[in-house]
Amino acid sequence: MVHNFNAGPSILPKVVFEEASKSVLNYNNTGLSILEIGHRTALFQDVMDEARALVRELMQLDDEHEVLFLHGGASTQFMQVPMNLLDDKETAAYTDTGVWSTKAIKEAKLFGRVETVCSSRETNFNYIPKDFAVPNDAKYLHITTNNTIYGTQWQQIPVTSNSLVADMSSDIFSRVLNFNSFSLIYAGAQKNMGPAGVNLVVVNKNILGKVKRTIPTILDYRNHIKEGSMLNTPPVFAIYVCLLTLRWLKANGGPAAMEKRNEKKATLLYDAIDANPLFTGTAQAEDRSRMNVCFVMNNKSQEETFLNYTKENGIVGIKGHRLVGGFRASLYNALPLSSVEVLVQVMKEFAQKNG
Repeated sequence: MVHNFNAGPSILPKVVFEEASKSVLNYNNTGLSILEIGHRTALFQDVMDEARALVRELMQLDDEHEVLFLHGGASTQFMQVPMNLLDDKETAAYTDTGVWSTKAIKEAKLFGRVETVCSSRETNFNYIPKDFAVPNDAKYLHITTNNTIYGTQWQQIPVTSNSLVADMSSDIFSRVLNFNSFSLIYAGAQKNMGPAGVNLVVVNKNILGKVKRTIPTILDYRNHIKEGSMLNTPPVFAIYVCLLTLRWLKANGGPAAMEKRNEKKATLLYDAIDANPLFTGTAQAEDRSRMNVCFVMNNKSQEETFLNYTKENGIVGIKGHRLVGGFRASLYNALPLSSVEVLVQVMKEFAQKNG
């Protein structure tokens, strides 16, 4: 058995792969592949409608929030968010907690003023800043709720009178949040929801239409809302796989159940790291991510040997990002507890043989 700890694209539920593979050959007994059905047909309209409805249900969204499935990844939203929300003489507040927030800041500066209200850069992003102030005139506050590279996560979402914008790419649907408190949420699908190539955007429609610039048609959220995410040909297959994952999420208890599962997995692995003399976690304990567990070996010369040992035991995808080194185990919703148990056992065995 393969235990997939890849950070993204990443593990999805087995039932999703099974159903998706059937639909590639014959979608709903139509004799057509899901890859060849027209996006303007009733067949795909049903897919889009159900996917959007499930997002609304799982997030318990109010009527002010719209659900969109758009092309691209979260990196597209780094520029699309400020293009739609920030005029050139206005200010947006950004938190700098990792590579992806840094990239978002860079893009936002193309459209207006950016104030970086806090940063953990000085310690290689190993914690989430707590003490910071947001300017009253800031159009919005932007956070990256989970940092895949550094293994940190906002355990407490900031409370602000400003509009709150969040990149939730790597922890979407992994826990219970008041999603209505966000003015805009975006997430690349390839961590917890589906394949690469589609964005989920949840936006409060009341924040749109306030900037003076002319927004290109395809980049204006209002146009996508008006056309029900069908302004142009959508990524049909990617949205279909998202639908299958959303069905699985609902059938398995939704974000509340996922939060309990993820807490159990993360606690098991962090406890094993803390108890093992060969390993050290890289993130400060209070800010540790339940999605991406980052750790290093106290003796760096043993890392390659340990990595090979994990591969021999069917564990894939735990090599750490080059900016942190060491190891990273991604514990997304679809990863079973049994895979974490295998990793923990392998760590114990390695320590016994090499400690």
